[in-house]
Order: sequence, then structure tokens, then C-alpha cells
Amino acid sequence: MTTIDTDKKVSPNNIKALYSFLIDMNNFEKLMPSDKIEKWESSEEQCEFTIKGMARIGLKRIEENEPTSIKIESFGKVPFTFTLDILLNELAEKETEAQIHFEGDINPFMKLMVEKPLSNFFNMLVDKATQLSL
Repeated sequence: MTTIDTDKKVSPNNIKALYSFLIDMNNFEKLMPSDKIEKWESSEEQCEFTIKGMARIGLKRIEENEPTSIKIESFGKVPFTFTLDILLNELAEKETEAQIHFEGDINPFMKLMVEKPLSNFFNMLVDKATQLSL
């Protein structure tokens, strides 16, 4: 099992506002790099998209613990199965720490190729989420 933990970033938003934004999978499109994502489809519970020149990825929300965590898992014809835990920690009334924890079933050869790009991608998601003004 491969695990990746992003850097912890601080958002200028109330934990409930940030949680409410992240619980709706429709909002994930705003966090994605628009130049690398195409064929976006979403609902409140799940989203699917294609990374240009690569695989189609499906994400669905499977667990929630308001307002501190959201668990998402892969679905569809993904290259490997994985889960994402979005972790939120209230630091002050308008200050929330956010982090993503990834666990993926990646074979050792593929891990060498994808670990760094995945780490960069998840850190970018956390950066965008914590830069939102909600």
C-alpha cells in the first residue's frame, strides 16, 4: 500500500464553510487544473473526469464526519484503486488547517512513476482549497 500525505495548509475560512464546499463533489472541478482535465461529470456524491492523455478517474464520497473529514474512493476503470481522506482541523474561527491523505494499491513499478506526480497533484488540490474565499 502506497501512502501520501500532503503538506498541511491553512485556509482563511471557517471549518464549516470549507467542509460544506468540499462535501459537494460538484465543487471539485474548481480545484482541478483546467488545462489538464477534460470530460468532467459530477453530482453531489461523485465526479468523473479524464486527465488529458491519460486515464479516466472516478471519485465517490463514501464517508463523512462533519466537519472534520471526508473519505473518497476511486471507482470505474481507474489504473489502481485508492482512497483519499480530506482532513480538516479548526485552528480558529476563520482558520482551518487542511490536508489530504492518500492510500493506493500501486504496484512497485508504477509507484516509481506516479508517486511524485500524485504528491504534487494532491498538494496542488490542498493549495487551491485553502486559497478559496468562502
